[in-house]
Amino acid sequence: MDLGLQDKVAIITGASDGIGLAAAISMAGEGARVAIIARDQGRLDAAVEQIKASGSGNVLALSADVRDKEAVQAAVDKVVSEWGTVHILVNNAGTSSANRVDEMTTEMLDIDFGIKVYGAIHCSQSVLPHMKKNGWGRIINTTTPGGKASGGGSQPTSLSRAAGISLTKAMSKDFATDNILVNTVCVGLIKSGQHRRRWEGMAKDDPNFTLDMFYERAGGNVPMGRVGEAKEVGDTICYLASERAS
Repeated sequence: MDLGLQDKVAIITGASDGIGLAAAISMAGEGARVAIIARDQGRLDAAVEQIKASGSGNVLALSADVRDKEAVQAAVDKVVSEWGTVHILVNNAGTSSANRVDEMTTEMLDIDFGIKVYGAIHCSQSVLPHMKKNGWGRIINTTTPGGKASGGGSQPTSLSRAAGISLTKAMSKDFATDNILVNTVCVGLIKSGQHRRRWEGMAKDDPNFTLDMFYERAGGNVPMGRVGEAKEVGDTICYLASERAS
């Protein structure tokens, strides 16, 4: 299936591993020019090599903290100076923080909302003028089912994800007449770098506890009985960014 992404320009945040990297690989495979944004330049450079190994050389790696509006604007300006415009934005930057409300700190709130909510707003505001000029755009926000139905001990992540879903719904109506379509993917349990790092911490106490064992245990609460692959979400995001998802 031709998704109509040849030479489209995409910016993906939180793309040094996991879902963001998977979406970048999927879009690059469809012929898009992909700019990946994260904070760690070393991990970004490694991600670039993975994307190029998939068969695309049109990739740009930019180190930026999405909480910093000026840094985001500078990154977008760099993409535009390199490739002329922006057609697609994937707001994927974020980490998981799960606590009871009485254990939650102001610092946790600031970090979580700074990355997931303020970051998504900063990135969207920076690319929207280019999408409006093109008369075509796609914005995909990564959220979670917890943003729709929060479980106990799920804060502040469920709170910020609920804000992300609200932001998506509002933006989808604000910019539909500009032919800018805005969607969210409520991601369940997916293999990612943050889960690998969680396993590494657990494996220090039990060297016999393998990564496969970690994912097998985690998948026990998933209806399908397994943890999802990042590629499964990346391909879904790629489709939502395409001409086919009109």
